[in-house]
This record gives sequence, structure tokens and C-alpha cells, in this order.
Amino acid sequence: MKAIVFGGSGFLGSHVADALTKAEYETVIFDTKKSPYLQKSQKMIVGNILDKKATEEAVRGCDVVYNFAGVADIEEAHQKPLETVENNILGTTIMLESCRKNEVKRFVFASTIYVYSDKGGFYRCSKQAAELYIEEYQRKFGLDYTILRYGTVFGPRADSRNSIYRYLKQAIESGKIIGGGTGDEIREYIHIRDVARLSVSILSQEYRNQHVIISGHHSMCFKDMLYMIREILGNRVEIEFTGAKDEAHYNITPYSFIPKSGQKLVSNHYVDMGQGLLECINEIYQQNLSG
Repeated sequence: MKAIVFGGSGFLGSHVADALTKAEYETVIFDTKKSPYLQKSQKMIVGNILDKKATEEAVRGCDVVYNFAGVADIEEAHQKPLETVENNILGTTIMLESCRKNEVKRFVFASTIYVYSDKGGFYRCSKQAAELYIEEYQRKFGLDYTILRYGTVFGPRADSRNSIYRYLKQAIESGKIIGGGTGDEIREYIHIRDVARLSVSILSQEYRNQHVIISGHHSMCFKDMLYMIREILGNRVEIEFTGAKDEAHYNITPYSFIPKSGQKLVSNHYVDMGQGLLECINEIYQQNLSG
């Protein structure tokens, strides 16, 4: 079986590509830049998802297509609404058309739990629109899909667009974390390796044409996560909350009443939150030393 991961050089895509390789898929990565995590058995294609010809050629011969490309940050989408439409909606549709022409067996789309909410701004709008196109391609052309709605993901290979990475970097470099909001906001954190493994397990028939929520096992207050970071770092970190209300992000739940549900997928073994934070802290220290 052959799989291609669009956006496979990034945080989420690179881990999923590794999980596909481990599951013995012939794995291709398509991105605007070469992946620094490319394995010897993986093929790399440097290109743009808005290039119809390049995208169609890349999809040819693939059984499974993953889409992790496009704008994946709420704040970036707020600043770049037109670019968000181009990449998240038009780019997805170009992929869908390439899949239809090449008789791909499954299209897997990285969405967000914000589609259940009235929060998330232009980012949420783009993901909702892309989901509608995916569903319509299945109805009209029989292109099977699995839509993955991710919660708050953390782990190695993240960058400044990832919230936990930003807070860890603040703590390590300045000894102080400035958190938005009051700290009472609820999140379900999940480690990237758990995300990657579950993102491959959904290729079973059970998840064909399904919407799947992949988030953490336990809800946690935002402030408790920051206190955990402080304790891991020897209680030497000052924590400050701005208290400002964030209109783009949810407080306790992403859910507003929208009549389209998804099933939540969890596993019996997963990376512990504390162990995952230690791994991230070590990575940031190594980056600082090498920098």
C-alpha cells in the first residue's frame, strides 16, 4: 500500500509519515520544503498544493492521501484570511480532484475540534468548508474519506506555532510564562506520537467515511498544565495570566450545538503528560545548545 502525506515536513505530518512507514506503507512526503526528518525509505517531493499538475502527479499510484498542508494556526489565519482560503479550501479541493482522477481509496483530512464551535475564526471557517467539499466528493464520486478532528497536540518537532512549545520556551529562556486568559480554560492535551499512531489506525474499514475526534484522555485546566511545567523545572518559573478574554479560543468546551457528530478515538496506552513535557523540555535545551 502506498500513502502520500501532504504537509509531511511539519510537526504533525512528519510524525504521521513515520507512523505510516512503521506500519509498512510505502510513504511519500509532499511539502514546500524538504523534511528534516525524512527517513531513507521515504520519498520526498518538494512542491505546492496549489500546483494542480504537481499535485495530480504526486497522487498518482497512491492508495491513501493525507492532507496536513495549509494554514494550521488560528492567529495566522486571522492575519491571512485570503491565504487561508487558498490553501485550506482551494488546496484541499485540488487534492480531492487529484484523488478522484487517480481512484484513491481513502482521503484523510486534518480538521479541528473547532468545527463544533463558533470560535476559531477564519481557521474554523476554512476547515468547515473543506469538510463539506470532502463529504460532497464522497457523495458525487464515491471518494471515501476519514476526517480527523484534533485537540491540543504537543510533543517533539513542534515550533512557535504550538502553544505548549511557546510556554516551555518562555519558561526555559526567561524563567517566566505569560499565559493568555485566566488559566481556568480547559484543554485535552495529547502527545504527538499518540496522535500519529491513531491517525494511521483509522485506515481500517471501521472509520471509512467517519468523523473522528483525536484528543487527550483527561481534561486539564490550562493553569494546571503551566504549574506542572513549573514543578518539573524546579519551581523556578514565574507564571502570569493576562486575564484577557480570548474571542478566538474556547474556554471549557469547543462544542456549540451543531448537528454533525464525530466519534472519539483513544487507545489503552499513551504518553503521560509529564513524560511528554520532559521530552519537549529536553528538545528545547538541545536546540539552545546547538544554536
